[in-house]
Amino acid sequence: RLHIKGGRVVNADCSVDADVYIENGLIVKVGKNLDVPGGTRVVDASGKLVMPGGIDTHTHMQLPFMGTFAVDDFYVGTKAAIAGGTTMIIDFVLDQKGVSLIEAYDKWRGWADPKVCCDYSFHIAVTWWSPQVKSEMAELAKNRGINSFKMFMAYKDVFMLDDSELYEVYKNCRELGALAMMHAENGHVIQHEQERMLNLGITGPEGHALCRPEDVEAEATGRAIMIANRLNCPMYIVHVMSKSSADVIVQARKQGNCCRHNVMLISSVMLKNCTLL
Repeated sequence: RLHIKGGRVVNADCSVDADVYIENGLIVKVGKNLDVPGGTRVVDASGKLVMPGGIDTHTHMQLPFMGTFAVDDFYVGTKAAIAGGTTMIIDFVLDQKGVSLIEAYDKWRGWADPKVCCDYSFHIAVTWWSPQVKSEMAELAKNRGINSFKMFMAYKDVFMLDDSELYEVYKNCRELGALAMMHAENGHVIQHEQERMLNLGITGPEGHALCRPEDVEAEATGRAIMIANRLNCPMYIVHVMSKSSADVIVQARKQGNCCRHNVMLISSVMLKNCTLL
């Protein structure tokens, strides 16, 4: 039992001076002059803000990616999260084409369960399509607690789905009541632009931004929204990186399409002293 006294409680709707009583990990009472059982541990929060723990909905702990691994495993990453006030993460199960979604889910659970320091859940990446994938999505949604699936329009020959495959995955998400998530960039154009950067001798990190101009992302964003709209499937576009893409999303939402997004900024420092011919 825990009694947090004297702080200012901050919620989504308001902030008020109040105490908080917690029992068995659940908030039982919020208010002033709370009547709590004897022997309850008391924390003096005078002059402090008391707020719900954060939920980070996009993490990549221990992720194997193109011959590398994310530097943070599930222990280090979630320990850091707790230290910063984040009390839950939603990580990505992201395996290679042809790998069973169930097997991938079990693999990630095996990595996470012995190490996590906070609550966690998963999004599942769909990197290929077949009747097996369709049935495994249903199993994950109905029996494994998964309600979001991520697809890629980028990373050609690695994670990318073509439009016909995206159509089928969206349709399945809608039927399952799951949220479709999208990494929206034109993977075909990016591949050609990557080759052009290398031919120009551009091998530094600035090449990453140069082969992904705004219109490459905006085009894919519009195409992703169009397919989802045809199927009446709600969609969440991850890490929007440009104003052009944001404008596409804003316009779609004005037209009544169900579309959410989060934003990631690319520093102009990457492009400093770089000349593109």
